[in-house]
Amino acid sequence: MRRTVLAVATAALAVTVTAGCGAIDKAIDCVNTAQAIANSVDNLGKAVGNATDNPAQADRALNDIDRQLSTLKNTTGNADLSQAVDDLNKAVDNVRSAIKNGDNTPDISGVTAAAKEIGKVCTP
Repeated sequence: MRRTVLAVATAALAVTVTAGCGAIDKAIDCVNTAQAIANSVDNLGKAVGNATDNPAQADRALNDIDRQLSTLKNTTGNADLSQAVDDLNKAVDNVRSAIKNGDNTPDISGVTAAAKEIGKVCTP
């Protein structure tokens, strides 16, 4: 009986630790991706400032954000984070459309605000 109780307790502890580590890993992934997004948004800001000289630079920054958002969206089950990712996707699409329509200095405030929201949601 004692061995059975010990075995069940050990199994329960292993499941708890494994589940806990999974949650921690997801949180760390979220924070790392949020930081990468913040860096890409910073690059986008710099690129927009130089859009007249190098319009492809803004497109690369937008593509980087898109890639990171895909990674983040695929790894989350958090509704707040999913909404923040959707908001950032929309903001990126707006900037991309503005650039395609000839706006060399598009408003990126929506991108910045949405990226900050992702940072808030990902903060442990």
